[in-house]
Amino acid sequence: METDSMECESSTRSVQNDEIHHNGTYHFSSTKNHGGAAAAVVTNIVGPTATAPATSVYELLECPVCTYSMYPPIHQCHNGHTLCSTCKVRVHNRCPTCRQELGDIRCLALEKVAESLELPCKYYNLGCPEIFPYYSKLKHESLCNFRPYSCPYAGSECGIVGDIPFLVAHLRDDHKVDMHAGSTFNHRYVKSNPREVENATWMLTVFHCFGQYFCLHFEAFQLGMGPVYMAFLRFMGDEEEARSYSYSLEVGGSGRKLTWEGTPRSIRDSHRKVRDSNDGLIIQRNMALFFSGGDRKELKLRVTGKIWKEQHSPDSGLCIPNLSS
Repeated sequence: METDSMECESSTRSVQNDEIHHNGTYHFSSTKNHGGAAAAVVTNIVGPTATAPATSVYELLECPVCTYSMYPPIHQCHNGHTLCSTCKVRVHNRCPTCRQELGDIRCLALEKVAESLELPCKYYNLGCPEIFPYYSKLKHESLCNFRPYSCPYAGSECGIVGDIPFLVAHLRDDHKVDMHAGSTFNHRYVKSNPREVENATWMLTVFHCFGQYFCLHFEAFQLGMGPVYMAFLRFMGDEEEARSYSYSLEVGGSGRKLTWEGTPRSIRDSHRKVRDSNDGLIIQRNMALFFSGGDRKELKLRVTGKIWKEQHSPDSGLCIPNLSS
């Protein structure tokens, strides 16, 4: 919206282009290296980027359309060509090999073979070394730590997925998100007509500290009869690693202040899920106008905060905050 603005007045510095390390050719750039026998097994797995002898059982289970491993129900045409149930719909019930109508013929023999095999995680080319029995594979893939992340940008239905370095570059280049280096921030949010909230207004800033990236969201949205303002932090990584960090937010004015302290949520949790759970600093409209001062016709909120990494003391077992970046 033209009447909204977000100003960064902190001591943080902008992140330069060459500080975002990513592979410019691919959407994924795995940096994890797995050695040993497991890695040797992975290198021989058939997939979109690997090859194997024509007699490989894994090749027989590879769908010719999507190239993923097929699971029951596995369909075949009258000539014996097979494909997965998902791609059967995509090809409009026509065999992609011979163009014959597929009908409802199941390849029961191949289904039995599939159930007897141990298969690689479909994210093996992103670094996952795991091998699973047929019935366990899909469950693992839904939670695999190597699965790509969705774009954390909240202002549109962005369908881009990738690893963290790719998404950071995507946010900077495609969404024009402000990038800052440092673990403290001082933002000023200005809105000319705070009594009108059409859908949701939002701001997003990315911070780089402790070798990680964090997304600071500030939003206005309708809750009940009036708008509320909310700020929260998301960690660009998995939930387990996000628990190693904490953050605080503070907003105030006229001698009063509100503070929030918590653990950043992983971007595995969607933006809407975090917002709707009220997991952040929430400011009611009347309080926001009080903080703004003046005649209360213009919203002027200053949100300050910091991020720190929790360190466990080996002697006492207590968490000691590390405030350096």
